[in-house]
Amino acid sequence: MEVFIEPIGRLINEFSKLPGVGKKTAQRYAYRVVQMPEDEVSAFAEALMGVKHKVKYCQVCGNYSTTDVCEVCRTRDKSVVCVVKEPKDVVAFERLHEYKGVYHVLHGVISPMDGIGPNDIRIKELIARLDGTVKEVIMATNPDVEGEATAMYIAKLIKPFEVMVTRLAHGIPIGSELEYADQVTLSRALSERKEL
Repeated sequence: MEVFIEPIGRLINEFSKLPGVGKKTAQRYAYRVVQMPEDEVSAFAEALMGVKHKVKYCQVCGNYSTTDVCEVCRTRDKSVVCVVKEPKDVVAFERLHEYKGVYHVLHGVISPMDGIGPNDIRIKELIARLDGTVKEVIMATNPDVEGEATAMYIAKLIKPFEVMVTRLAHGIPIGSELEYADQVTLSRALSERKEL
């Protein structure tokens, strides 16, 4: 059993709360912080606090923003809305520099096994955006069981609005995460999307 002095043990514990960071990685991070010059540690701490104080959700799309309405919602084509699970999925599309529409971040997918229903994610907010200016909704949830179920559920809700609903082509492997898709695969999936 390893015993750490309290400040290092506490830092290891905090790092290990991050997704994908086990005890060994957390320990390496903590020891690295101990060895860093004080100005670097201060900059790191300021960056952490800056994220907590300055980042909020865009009131329109739900993506991360430093303003009430993000730049994408203020400046882009509002006739096409790309629906994604999480803010990190927006980053995946933005890396393409091809998509010119806006986004809608659900902040989850329907997953009865996890107790997440349609009212637990931002579906009502999406429906409220269908004011006649939206011509197409691209369902870009992950190609897994929950993502497919969410896409089909939303497509059924949108049909009465006479808005075209498309789904990304399946160039993305089933069960994978959008954030890990390479740019060519994601670009092809976007360009070859199909109507639902």
